[in-house]
Amino acid sequence: MILLENYKELLEFAGKLADTSGSILRKGFQGVLNIETKADSSPVTQLDKDVEKSLRYMIEEAYPEHGIIGEEFGNIRESSPYQWIIDPIDGTKAFIAGYLTFTTLVALLHNGKPVIGIIDQPILQQRWAAISGQKTLYNGTPLPLIANKKSLEEANIATTSTGYFTDQQAIKLKQLKDNDANIILGGDAYAYAMLASGRLDIVLDVAMKPYDYCTLAPVIECAGGVITDWSGKPLTLRSDGSVIASASKELHKTCLEILSKQ
Repeated sequence: MILLENYKELLEFAGKLADTSGSILRKGFQGVLNIETKADSSPVTQLDKDVEKSLRYMIEEAYPEHGIIGEEFGNIRESSPYQWIIDPIDGTKAFIAGYLTFTTLVALLHNGKPVIGIIDQPILQQRWAAISGQKTLYNGTPLPLIANKKSLEEANIATTSTGYFTDQQAIKLKQLKDNDANIILGGDAYAYAMLASGRLDIVLDVAMKPYDYCTLAPVIECAGGVITDWSGKPLTLRSDGSVIASASKELHKTCLEILSKQ
């Protein structure tokens, strides 16, 4: 059995990882050079690589028995019960453009379940951090649980980009919008942080990878929200990449009914 105190120690370490990332990204923000295009046509900067290398080194030094899953340099020790997941810059396009919606994501999985998550915006110095079963912290202070009673018709819905949607998924998004919901484009993981803070009602995306979504689960759930894939299943390393987070169980149920219709 893993004690809560052990998780607190691990959360503190995750915070040090985010601190290190922030110190690197603040120096390079709005002066991004050495931009490359990856095989999936997404951009990557030298800073993405620098951050991930630094965080991997810190994990290897502190917890050499733990596994690591990173966006830029792959996976190691995948059989370990503990897996650190790193997205050095979530929202690289925003980072390159000088927008403040990029974040660093750090998650820890224990036996396949996300138990720690950090969403860190280093320029604005905003950090959402969560241990499974405890309240989400915003800059070290517990957030009040989301108290959202909005209907879908009143909801503000965010999605990173409709460019990732299949034709069928785009139809589902339109069906949500047809309920007079307000659709906001952009935000990446920062949009999920806004939901945890009670500023958005629904966030949904597709084609996400584990380093995109594993951090989100503890942050959303510990703030009182609900997050699953589009089928209503909990998020795991094997999820299909569809993600929907809602500020209430009622909203989530309504959305899933629409998303699951044939």
